[in-house]
Amino acid sequence: MATPFSVLTGNRDFRRLFAAELVVFGSDWFVMVPLLVLLPELTGSGVWGALVLAADTGITAVLLPYAGTIADRLDRRTILVAANIAALVATLLLFVVRSAATAPLALVAIGAVAVAKAFYSPAASAALPNVVDPADLAAANAVAGSAWGTMTIVGASLGGIVSSAFGPYVSFAAAAASLLTAAVLTLLIRRPLQAPRDPSAPPARTWHALAEALRYIGARPRIRALVTVKSAVGLGNGVLTVFPLLAGLYGVGALGAGLLFAVRGAGALVGPLVMRPVLNHRSWLLPGLALSMSLYGLGYVGVALAPWFPLVLALVFVAHFAGGTNWVLSNYALQGEVPDRLRGRVFATDMMLATLAISVSQLGAALFVDHVDERVILATCGLITLLYAIGWRIATRRLSLEEAERPGEASEERPNGASSPTP
Repeated sequence: MATPFSVLTGNRDFRRLFAAELVVFGSDWFVMVPLLVLLPELTGSGVWGALVLAADTGITAVLLPYAGTIADRLDRRTILVAANIAALVATLLLFVVRSAATAPLALVAIGAVAVAKAFYSPAASAALPNVVDPADLAAANAVAGSAWGTMTIVGASLGGIVSSAFGPYVSFAAAAASLLTAAVLTLLIRRPLQAPRDPSAPPARTWHALAEALRYIGARPRIRALVTVKSAVGLGNGVLTVFPLLAGLYGVGALGAGLLFAVRGAGALVGPLVMRPVLNHRSWLLPGLALSMSLYGLGYVGVALAPWFPLVLALVFVAHFAGGTNWVLSNYALQGEVPDRLRGRVFATDMMLATLAISVSQLGAALFVDHVDERVILATCGLITLLYAIGWRIATRRLSLEEAERPGEASEERPNGASSPTP
């Protein structure tokens, strides 16, 4: 049985894809952490930081359905490289943000980065099963699922340190260099990033392609369950809006804000690796998803009640240990259920629902961040996630990923031609 270490060391193309994702995610935090501290300093308000977070997720969510059709129709390598270059150019605009009058340019820059991410994310998720053998898919997901957490630790920590020591603009420069590195790594991948398409078949029009994916999801209760699971954690993501303010409450400043994001990343890194054995038991996936959502919600209710900063850090770690596990379990289950020709669109729908939930949560937090105690926002977000988890589990209690496929599903193509990934 493949292990995360063996698939990482033994597969050069997977290693390059993983490394590219590492630096892309790292660039996100080299931008976001310094910016979330810079904007309140320039404007005197926490609203700008909340608006930046909401723009980052909201714009991505709106574009994801269209981006998913592109990931299924065009060369995924080209999409990934173009997205990296576009994000690099947008990041350079942040060098102009130096006063309250230029603060709106931060929204423009982050909005453009969000457009690039909307195309990058479904293409990268859909490409993963094509760069590994079917027997290695579970291990590859455990490694890939740790990429975001790994670089949240590095990016958030270093972003806070570099911003404190050298200013935010040095962090922005490091982000731009990271995006260029990601583009080069992606160009070096040798395996095709999608299954062969029929060259004689005309490409489906965008709306027809979207309708096909929605019909596919709507006809399959298991797929419906899996594409709605990330929304629970998304609806609790308004907590990120108050991270800089929470750091100020405890008197730990920019370094503390970076530490909060870093601990969040540490949880997301450790969760997928520790919980990898769950991927070997498909009957555990749905209960595991419900438990992970619930633990995330309880973690942030605890943060709201915590009296001292080290306990806050511990509870943030627990919450995102659960959140990272939730992400990897749902991704792995979807990759095993969805054929390659639809995978980009289904993953785009999955990420769209998650990012819409995040955007709604962050906009809701933005409405109250200057008027309500930070702890109230934290507790509210945690309770929303917990209630969603309970409702989701009640709605899916009769489903099982080990059930025999229904008529019409068995004939669908599977990743790399396999009948199903070996759990």
